[in-house]
Amino acid sequence: MTQHYVGTKIIEAWPSEKVSTRICGLDCKPGSAECTGYCEDSTIASTGTLPPQAGYTVKYPDGYTSWSPKDVFEAAYLPLGHIGHLPPHVQRMVAELEQLDDRIKKLGTFQGSDLYASLSEDERKDLDTQAKCMVAYWNALLIRVERARGQFERPALTDADASADIAGTARPDNPGLNTNAA
Repeated sequence: MTQHYVGTKIIEAWPSEKVSTRICGLDCKPGSAECTGYCEDSTIASTGTLPPQAGYTVKYPDGYTSWSPKDVFEAAYLPLGHIGHLPPHVQRMVAELEQLDDRIKKLGTFQGSDLYASLSEDERKDLDTQAKCMVAYWNALLIRVERARGQFERPALTDADASADIAGTARPDNPGLNTNAA
């Protein structure tokens, strides 16, 4: 029996291209038995490869690595920025905040649609109440994320602070983080 699923994992990914070899509609390795015959596509016929396909290399928490086409990946995942240095519970809060932000935006778009206007007054009121609750939840979560980030993140090293470190003098931009103070 089949059913539907929704993903909730946090992954690491980076843009990458995939180069495929396709001859006569078959994925194949150059020189293999399937790679013989006539090809209508002149690019394939002359090079034996398809143009590079944009996508993402994906690394899962267990270390497994795969590749996804750009449109498939971007429909399934929201970018979180660089959060690998944060503890897992803070990573989950950041992810939850981004997912909630995405849902609020989608609900706002729906509220401006003809379909929304065609709903009963009760249904529109319920959706409006839901939107207000989602925004309140987003605000509460944002406060928690900002507090956690402040606890676990260090300020970026500025050029001025780096120069001060090299010179052995106090950091001008982040004096509280002086590595050279006596």
